Amino acid sequence: MSKPKRSNTCWAAPKPKIGRDPHPADLHVGRQIATVRVLSNVSQAQLARSIGVSFQQLQKYENARNRVSASMIYEIGKSLGVPVSRFFEGLPENGESGRDALALPIDERMDFIASVEGRHLIEHLIQLPPRVRARVSALIAGIGEVIGT
Repeated sequence: MSKPKRSNTCWAAPKPKIGRDPHPADLHVGRQIATVRVLSNVSQAQLARSIGVSFQQLQKYENARNRVSASMIYEIGKSLGVPVSRFFEGLPENGESGRDALALPIDERMDFIASVEGRHLIEHLIQLPPRVRARVSALIAGIGEVIGT
């Protein structure tokens, strides 16, 4: 009986992505995509259709769970009517203090505005007359002061 031959091919399991943090530049670009989209009053579904990806895929781009390719950044910029450079504004130039400089603080306000809850709140606030909107804003500010935010 002869022994079965061993293959020289090494079958190493790919390293799981779970637990790995996205690169700060990917987080920044994703956040910028969400910011420009919200400021342009475009929903995730609308932008996704426009660039030929699923709604879920666009969410992954905006949350930096998936990296955005150069061609996709180009398509997103074209669809939103902004130059590609807009998505990189705020990142340090090449050669500037490396990876630590990319660790920008998360802007919770933009995260909220880009969320479904934030978008609905804004849509409802905009429908209010200006005087009522100002009073609602003052009420929210007062509540924030009471609970210490």
